[in-house]
Amino acid sequence: MQFHLNGFRTDDPMIEPAIDGAPHIEMPDAVDVLIVGSGPAGLVLAAQLSQFPSITTRIVERRAGPLLMGQADGVACRTVEMFNAFGLSERMLREAYWVNETVFWRPSADDRGAIRRTGRVQDTEAGLSEFPHVIVNQARVQEYLLDLMRRSARRLEPDYGLELADMKRDDTDEYPVYVTLRRTDEARLGEEVTVRARYVVGCDGARSRVRAAIGQTLKGDAANHAWGVMDALAVTDFPDIRLKAAIQSATKGNLLIIPREGGYLVRFYVDLGEITPENRDGIKQTRVERIIETARSILQPYTLDVKEVAWFSVYEVGQRLTERFDDAITEHGAREPRVFIAGDACHTHSAKAGQGMNVSMQDGFNLGWKLGAVLRGRSDASLLRTYSDERQPVAQELIDFDKEWSAMMAAPPKDPARPEAGGVDPAELQAYFVRAGRYTAGVATRYRPGALTGEATHQSLASGFEIGTRFHSSPVIRIADARPMHLGHVARADGRWRLYAFSDASGKALDALCDHLAASPESIMRRVTPHDADADSVIDLRAVVQTPHRDVRLEDLHAALLPRKGRYGLIDYEKAFSSDASSDIFDERGIDRERGALVVVRPDQYVAHVLPLDAFAELNAFLRPAFRTHSTCGTAR
Repeated sequence: MQFHLNGFRTDDPMIEPAIDGAPHIEMPDAVDVLIVGSGPAGLVLAAQLSQFPSITTRIVERRAGPLLMGQADGVACRTVEMFNAFGLSERMLREAYWVNETVFWRPSADDRGAIRRTGRVQDTEAGLSEFPHVIVNQARVQEYLLDLMRRSARRLEPDYGLELADMKRDDTDEYPVYVTLRRTDEARLGEEVTVRARYVVGCDGARSRVRAAIGQTLKGDAANHAWGVMDALAVTDFPDIRLKAAIQSATKGNLLIIPREGGYLVRFYVDLGEITPENRDGIKQTRVERIIETARSILQPYTLDVKEVAWFSVYEVGQRLTERFDDAITEHGAREPRVFIAGDACHTHSAKAGQGMNVSMQDGFNLGWKLGAVLRGRSDASLLRTYSDERQPVAQELIDFDKEWSAMMAAPPKDPARPEAGGVDPAELQAYFVRAGRYTAGVATRYRPGALTGEATHQSLASGFEIGTRFHSSPVIRIADARPMHLGHVARADGRWRLYAFSDASGKALDALCDHLAASPESIMRRVTPHDADADSVIDLRAVVQTPHRDVRLEDLHAALLPRKGRYGLIDYEKAFSSDASSDIFDERGIDRERGALVVVRPDQYVAHVLPLDAFAELNAFLRPAFRTHSTCGTAR
């Protein structure tokens, strides 16, 4: 990370200096953004907004305090990439269990009452991400985000013991959403608090009151299968207890084992069978003793001695989705969205694919930078329409995948002696798991062409940076200090767009691009940067050259790659990179060595466009609608 830009500091550089008035104790009369619910979606959104000190954000939560034991635990590779942008990945990776391999067990051919291992695969496809798939308690994931918010300039903390009681909208007001909150703590039970907000985001779960207030409903299939889940400390002779394991028994049901962080704790997803109207109430009352006994019977001939259960639950989550994730469409027509929903408030699915928490957090990340851009005056309010347009189809794709995967996980194994009985071939289950790896890694999302995603006209210039997908990082060498690093790790969750310029063979096209961006009156960087701001404060330009880093003279780099910044005009030396000799990014990501390429990346790490280095007009035409331009252009200092 970079610090000391505007003067030497002796304090912790990870803690931002507090702005006047922070922290606030009482709820103010008006806020920029009110977030209802402090689950994963709400806290990622709040963490992103906390990086913008000029924005007043408040989070209300009906619980009395932070989550202590979370339901979700799987953190996909893509989510770790996102946490890296917040500066939180090292902490997560140090604490988490790393899912390296997955094993598959089925009934033994010699004894159908016993199970045997039939397959073992790498959990995540090689090269899919520089980060692993990890397991860590949802409460800990949320604590990382809360810590980040506490270190922000606003010292942001949730307001606990408050729930939504009523909400209405009056577009004649500067703060058009009127919210009535009700206290849930015993000392002030039932007291009401009113607050006006520019925007409200409902992250308040599957029973969302915000969703109900904007007239959206969850639609889809109800669950027809029950699962018991427990986190346990146990002694067992099952040999794969520290590997992710999918187990099919002949008659006792199926079991999914997920090792937990810390080396000892294990999560068991236990098949409790089909749900019918007659047995639904009984299944909901299932005791932990039955979950333990079912797990024991599935693991035969291995033993399971549960010493302690840290947490358990019984669930039957169906796959359901709302039509929109905002209040932009009413019976009276279209309007600018002011209220949004995210996470379980707008989509629910099973826990088997491990995507619920991950997709919810990506909702928050998508919306957070857009709210930040609008509230800081960098973009028009129309940008917020893209949130529902982009995230609703992603949730639909996940639900379609989850239906298939959940059905396979719940199905009994095929019996070779009774093929007419149906079921799932264990080999088919394993093959599907491998094919679905991009979903479970969280990297299958692809935004369709639209306002923030370009057409694939020039995709061949950088085939490995697929437009609409997340920016797939690769190793490089930073030229100024010869530091090996991942190129994608320069992107922080700071709301800035990135231009990654990959040099052409001669370097002339790269220099011409730098000339244009730094000096041309038509430069999109100059047109969107406030006159008193650093040249990279809105759009961050980085370059990767083909010349080995030791052969590059720093003084030969274009001035746009050595910008002067801050009140002292200090030089930023972290804009230029060279390919790593052991892992050439031009080869790994299919970049045209002769022509080079310009890769445009959004603040949420998704590739917005791939263009030729000399496509100045196309770059301007693509980016200009996403920004408000300034009459006085910013210039490099």
